[in-house]
Amino acid sequence: MKYDDASWHSGGDFPSDLPEAAGATHIGMFLAWLLRKGYASEELLEDAEDEIEQLHNEQLTGAQFLLHVLDEKFTSQDLNDEGHAFTLAYYQGEDHDSKFVDDYFASFGVDEQSMYGVADSWEHFHQIAPMIDTRYQAWVAAGRPQYVV
Repeated sequence: MKYDDASWHSGGDFPSDLPEAAGATHIGMFLAWLLRKGYASEELLEDAEDEIEQLHNEQLTGAQFLLHVLDEKFTSQDLNDEGHAFTLAYYQGEDHDSKFVDDYFASFGVDEQSMYGVADSWEHFHQIAPMIDTRYQAWVAAGRPQYVV
């Protein structure tokens, strides 16, 4: 299952003044959170051991990982069962109403038109990571429901 793909974001109404890589920033921040929390699949751990270590050491951002290791695609093959379940509930959401995107907008004061202008940085990752932590903890406390409310 493909959750997201950077190429889905860099076409159409994508801002002409930004590099296409900016379409990977929001995906990469969520992906980095998952990988740093230990929700990578066994296959990904084997195939990208060095890159995951670089991610943990903040030498490689989540967007860079997505673009260069995962060929722009964020899929269920990248995650273990817990990571997959949380991603479906929070990142995909009910009817693809992503609570993660809502939190991304709120964390950075952006909307659909300006979301790609958020710089791919560890500073920004650390700004949104506590929100993802809170959503994850609430999801677990609620019994891991199908959708994050």
